[in-house]
Amino acid sequence: MRKNLDKKSEGITWISSQSLIQLRLQANQLPLDSGKIHAKQGGAYLSSFKGRGMEFDESRYYQAGDDIRNIDWRVTARTGTAHTKVFREERERPILLWLDLNPSMMFATRNKFKSVIASEIATLIAWSAANNNDRIGGLIFSSDEHIEIRPRRGKTAVLDFIGRCTKHSAWSNRQVTASPDSEKNSPTRVKHNMAAAVSRLHKVTHPGSLIFMISDFRDIDEKTLSHIANISRNNDIILICISDPIEVDLPTSGTYRLTDGNKELQIQTSSKKTRSEYHQQYLNHNDLLEKFCRQHRIHLIPVSTADDALEKLRSGLGITGKGNRSPFRSARQQA
Repeated sequence: MRKNLDKKSEGITWISSQSLIQLRLQANQLPLDSGKIHAKQGGAYLSSFKGRGMEFDESRYYQAGDDIRNIDWRVTARTGTAHTKVFREERERPILLWLDLNPSMMFATRNKFKSVIASEIATLIAWSAANNNDRIGGLIFSSDEHIEIRPRRGKTAVLDFIGRCTKHSAWSNRQVTASPDSEKNSPTRVKHNMAAAVSRLHKVTHPGSLIFMISDFRDIDEKTLSHIANISRNNDIILICISDPIEVDLPTSGTYRLTDGNKELQIQTSSKKTRSEYHQQYLNHNDLLEKFCRQHRIHLIPVSTADDALEKLRSGLGITGKGNRSPFRSARQQA
């Protein structure tokens, strides 16, 4: 597998296990204690996480005031009387990492590939979760391979995640590197793949989990959004959207070449109208994500390949100084 990976490009177009292991010290700057995080929710205000996870305990008769979302439909159908699920607090909160390594993530015009930044962010979160004694699991996927990782605690769980991430077939099967018009590169397959990955995540998620979904979300569709909305009802979700500057704005007038090392693509940016329409397309996509996150109380953190990922993540989670709580509060908290 490694024969296709140039050692000189390590940390730029692909990432090694050793590099991810070395992020352990930096993870100390990213505390995931629910009492220290006030992340931006939908980009509009700041709010604390729910906290530790909740595990199913039993079913009992439905009572006035119970949350209808917790109705146990199987027991209700079997008995003919409404029953609701009762949950008990878990000692450890599951942290799930949903990491996208699809072809569109194998791209950047500066710094490092989106996939490399996404892997670094996922690993920082994993190390931080281990420091907080939380269980770590998740799903690493591409158009060719889905890897599910059962939540476990400790350093071993992080090392397992790192190993599975760096050995994923996506790193050596980079046949087509995404371009600014990557929606032309097998969109049906990628969209189906993303929806399938979210569906799998839904099946393995237990109520009360903290879920980090790391992707460029370029080909997200209604089916995928519906799955995410369902998961968000009983869990905290943070969408970390990775982008490259060229995906926001085309460069000034000229002819530019993009390559994946094997194939080349030329783009013309002389038309002001084309550049304007291209930027508007990005704004439409971004507005869709922000509106969706506000509607379903999902946290959204945008990260560019031009950013310092750790600082962007700390800022997005409302962490200031040496892990102190952000001075900002939501309107409800201030009230």
